[in-house]
Amino acid sequence: MKNLAVIGLIWVGCAIAWIILGSTVVVRSGDSSSALTEEVHLLWGPPHTQSPPRAIWRSTEKRRQRVTSYTPQGTPVESDVEREEVVEHALPLVKSDVAVKLALEQRQKGLLWFPTYAVDFRGAYAVENDSGARRAVDIVFPLAAQNAVYDGFRVTRPDGSAVAARVENGRAVVTDELAPGERRELVVAYRSRGTSTWRYELTAGTGQVRDFHLAMDTDFAAVDFPAGTLSPTRHRATGDRWRGEWRFETLVANAPIGVTLPSRLNPGPLAARITFFAPVGLLFFFFVIANFATVRKVRLHPLNYFFFGAAFFAFHLLFSYLVDHLAILPAFAVAAAASIVLVVTYARLFVGWRFALREMGIAQLIYLVLFSFTFFWQGFTGLAITVGAVLTLAVMMQVTGRAQRAATERATTERAVSG
Repeated sequence: MKNLAVIGLIWVGCAIAWIILGSTVVVRSGDSSSALTEEVHLLWGPPHTQSPPRAIWRSTEKRRQRVTSYTPQGTPVESDVEREEVVEHALPLVKSDVAVKLALEQRQKGLLWFPTYAVDFRGAYAVENDSGARRAVDIVFPLAAQNAVYDGFRVTRPDGSAVAARVENGRAVVTDELAPGERRELVVAYRSRGTSTWRYELTAGTGQVRDFHLAMDTDFAAVDFPAGTLSPTRHRATGDRWRGEWRFETLVANAPIGVTLPSRLNPGPLAARITFFAPVGLLFFFFVIANFATVRKVRLHPLNYFFFGAAFFAFHLLFSYLVDHLAILPAFAVAAAASIVLVVTYARLFVGWRFALREMGIAQLIYLVLFSFTFFWQGFTGLAITVGAVLTLAVMMQVTGRAQRAATERATTERAVSG
C-alpha cells in the first residue's frame, strides 16, 4: 500500500507538471494569436465582406424646426425656424448577378495556420428610376475601409465600355442621370484577398432583394457556412472543387451569404489539448504496467515510475516546442520516438529487453502515442479513447484472471503432491 501511495503521488506530480506545460502552450498560442492574426490581416487582408451598391438621388427640402434662444436677461424664447436640408432617396436595385471565385492558400504564422484566399469578384447590377422624374443619381459601391487591396478594379457597361467612377471614403461612386422609369446596368469587377471567411451582404438590415443570383466557385471542396448565413439554393462538389448558387426572385431577409474556408489543424491548440489529456494516458500506463509486473513477477521500484512519468512528460515538452520549427506530424513522430527510447532503454536495465520491449514499449505506444494521436481525428477523440479504455479493461481482466487461475492450479497441485 505504501508503494501505491508513492506511485499515486508521482502521478499527481506529473499531472501538475502537465497542467503547467499546457497552460504555457495556451498562453504562447493566445499571446501570439491576436498579434499573428493582425499581422496576417495586414499582409493578406481581413475577412472580406462585400455589400451591394446603393442608388440614391438627393433633394433639398425645407423643414421647420423649433429652436430656443435667450434674451439678454436670460429669458428663454422659443421660435420656429425654417431650414433647408438635403434628403437622400434610394432607388431600387432590380437585378443582381454576381460571380465569385475563391482560391485558398494556407499560411502558417508561429503556432497557427491561417486560411487565406484570393477572391475574383464580378457583379452585374441594374437600378431603376421609379421616382417619376428625371434624377441625377449616384450609384455607390461599398469598398472595405481598412487593409483591403482591389486589383484591377473597374466599372463598365454590360457591353464592356468603361464607366468613370471616383473612389472616395471607402466607396466607388458613379454619377448618372436617369429619366423616369429608366433602367441603368453596371458591371463591377475586381480581385482582392482575405482571410478565413467571405461574405456578401444582401441588404443593409432587413430589406427586399429582387432578381438575385450569386454563383460561387472554389478550388477546395470542404466548404462550411457561418452561423446565420443563407444556405445555397443548390451546390455540388467535384473532386477538390465546389460550386454553389444562391438564386432568389424576391426575398425579404437580413441574413448574408457567407462561407468559411477550411483551416489546417493548428499545432498550438492541438499541443495544448494533448498535454492536458496526458495524465489520463499515464494513469492507464501505470495501471497496465503494474498488472503486468505482478503477473510476470517483476519488481518495480516507485522511483522507476517516477522516471516513466518523466519520459512521458518529455514527449509533450519536446512536441510543444518542436512544432515551432517542424511540421506537426514530423514533430509528433520525433517526440514520440524520443520518449519510447527513453522508457525502453531505461527499463531494459532492470527488467530485460523482452519485458521492456513487449509489455512496456507496446503499452507506451498505445497510451502515449496512439491516445495522443486520436486528437488529430477531430470529433472521434472521445470515442477512440473510450474504446481503448474498454479494451484495456478486457485485456487486464483476462491477464490477471488467467494468472490467478494458474496460481490456484499450482497451489492445488502442490497440496495434492504434499498430501
